[in-house]
Amino acid sequence: MKLASGQGRTVIKFTSKGLVYLNRLARLGLLALFAGSIVSLGVSANAAEEDPQTLVLFGDSLMAGYGLAHEEGFAPRLEAALKDAGHNVRVVNSSVSGDTTAAGLARLDWALVEKPDAVLLELGANDALRGVEPSQTRDNLAQIIEKLRSMDVDVLLAGMVAPPNMGTTYGDEFNSIYADLSGRYQIELYPFFLDGVAAAPELNQDDGMHPNAEGVGVIVERILPNVIELLQNPS
Repeated sequence: MKLASGQGRTVIKFTSKGLVYLNRLARLGLLALFAGSIVSLGVSANAAEEDPQTLVLFGDSLMAGYGLAHEEGFAPRLEAALKDAGHNVRVVNSSVSGDTTAAGLARLDWALVEKPDAVLLELGANDALRGVEPSQTRDNLAQIIEKLRSMDVDVLLAGMVAPPNMGTTYGDEFNSIYADLSGRYQIELYPFFLDGVAAAPELNQDDGMHPNAEGVGVIVERILPNVIELLQNPS
């Protein structure tokens, strides 16, 4: 007997020896029980195959796909990379261009309608560009993380770096936010979402801030191991 799955059904193939075995089961009155076990096995296998994990991307334009065709964006390419690596994951992009941490906090309940298993949290770049007090950015991110953890949602925090024109004092205070929150809440940290892409003209769009298609590819490749770790080893 062999089991083969395809298109949402399980196909059972019997060898000659398997048919003899079934005849014996029938004479003993056990065939119905055996058949029920096989059906249960097939249903369980198919259910496992069709029940992907849900990963919500909760960020700003850097994850929303600003300036890119849909298929070039971070979300579809991360989902494809996860599938290529053998992981059945549904990636839901709940990122909004222009969002600050305050805006993200205000719309968090909407994103949680997806009932995610995990969230990749990437917010703060717009706070730094607008000169928002780092203490406020820290508090907003802390509230987002606390909300997610209270719902047993695992979090991968993607850090940001303040632009140099904001000055050393502002930069030092802002740049310390992500490592501090990672330690306080014991969540995984990817230190800089734009690692390998920031300040590389060939990997960014004309504005110098948003990754182009090649830049997205670099981000996906670098962050993929962290995302896999998040999904495989929930806290």
